[in-house]
Amino acid sequence: MTKRAITAADIIAPEQFGRERKERRAALLPAKKLRRVDVGPICTFYFETFETMLFQVQEMLYIERGGEEQLKDELAAYNPLIPQGEELVATIMFEIDDERRREFILSRLGGVEDCFFLQVGEEKVRGVAEGEVDRTNDAGKASSVHFAHFKLTPEQIARFRDPGTQILAGVDHESYAHMAVISPAARAELAKDFA
Repeated sequence: MTKRAITAADIIAPEQFGRERKERRAALLPAKKLRRVDVGPICTFYFETFETMLFQVQEMLYIERGGEEQLKDELAAYNPLIPQGEELVATIMFEIDDERRREFILSRLGGVEDCFFLQVGEEKVRGVAEGEVDRTNDAGKASSVHFAHFKLTPEQIARFRDPGTQILAGVDHESYAHMAVISPAARAELAKDFA
């Protein structure tokens, strides 16, 4: 079972992190590649874990140098994105380089935060948006970054672990409907998030 919350005891000094940053990033890369699922041409699900969130907290502390006060804020922001044993948690990004195209597409994706899902065999598991933050503005424009929790039942977790069950990640918004098969190697990596 993976660790479920980052504490101050897990944090190393920014100077030490600076010296180890390149190696730590390289060590995370193989798992991060497996935890990335491209869903259509512009949407990517990045499935988070304790290790990815710890690196993110360390990175923010290293860059911003905000000390103890910043640490509290970073822990409050990133600990909720660590899977808690019966779920997968994803940062979902719409990645569009061209600014005008990005504005146009996001203006058509209002409410997309309610359209993320995993499909475990025949069952859809809807993503639940993280926190109380509305990711669609009053004009109906979606944010380019979303955070979703996919809570699975014990039966769904058992099927997720069964190599004979197809697992998909998807978006079923009227203006963006795409699905992607999660590879066997990625499934094995993601299954580590379950208790």
